Amino acid sequence: MNMSYDIKPIYNDHIQKILDLILPIQQIEFNVPVTMEGQPDLLDIEKYYHQTGGGFWGAEYDGELIGTIALIATESEAGTIRKMFVKKEFRGKETGIAQLLLDRLIQYCYSVGITDLYLGTVDVLKAAHRFYEKNGFTRKESEDMPSHFRRMMGENVYYQRQLN
Repeated sequence: MNMSYDIKPIYNDHIQKILDLILPIQQIEFNVPVTMEGQPDLLDIEKYYHQTGGGFWGAEYDGELIGTIALIATESEAGTIRKMFVKKEFRGKETGIAQLLLDRLIQYCYSVGITDLYLGTVDVLKAAHRFYEKNGFTRKESEDMPSHFRRMMGENVYYQRQLN
């Protein structure tokens, strides 16, 4: 695909677009047992992401939100990646949306001094596991995650990457 994508920080004015993208991927496409009630962060992007010193970015194509990635800044120069989702039709190497989103988040981390990234995902998202491993993330056991790592409903696979 030869398309132009706009990746930019997004805020509470995009909540409905965020919900319309993420919830069907979680609940319908991948049958992840997660509810809206278990994700209060999706109803206040600014409080849970931007105000932590992190951020929330969206990839748009022709005015449509097609991908998201978020960062919660935590203590110890660390951050937790959340809400990495790309609409099915825009996944893969052809578009590179996931890579663009992750690259934007990592660029931000370097600019604010975040040196360690953590994330949790679910076992059914095998392509996500491959993507994170290809990007230098190391799989961790749950008990090896730091105390400042905030767990989310449904997670059962964990990763860490140190930024140099």
